Amino acid sequence: MRPSVYIETSVIGYLASRPSAHLVTAANQQITREFWADHRTRFELFVSLAVVDESVAGDPDAVAERKVFLADIPILDVTDDALSLAQSLMSGIPLPEKADVDSVHIAVAAVNGMDYLVTWNCKHIANPALRGTIDMLCRSAGYVPPVICTPPELIEVSDK
Repeated sequence: MRPSVYIETSVIGYLASRPSAHLVTAANQQITREFWADHRTRFELFVSLAVVDESVAGDPDAVAERKVFLADIPILDVTDDALSLAQSLMSGIPLPEKADVDSVHIAVAAVNGMDYLVTWNCKHIANPALRGTIDMLCRSAGYVPPVICTPPELIEVSDK
């Protein structure tokens, strides 16, 4: 059985975006494309309605490109249990109000028993300073937290 991975919106965004002139961003985009092309089949991929909602906002051409990457990925519901855990994450970390959807991503992944949550959001999700608190809040609510990582970290997992 392949490990399950929740794909957060920033990954879809990097896949569908034009190459950046910013060196680090361009490298992250290339790593994301490498993950997608060479490693994603080693995992069961999932997104949530929150990812879909974020991905269909904005420029119509960009939306069309993001939809291509979302086309065959199963969509997890944002349940009442997930919303309850998201609220606990918002107040327990604490995250700013603008990060409310970030807490939903973490909560949906945890409630659905995902093995991994892959993201480029290193401010509110893949932030090493927050991971201990995220894990503790998920566990105290009765859920095993996903391993939160970036695409290059997940590539390392798939290479093992």
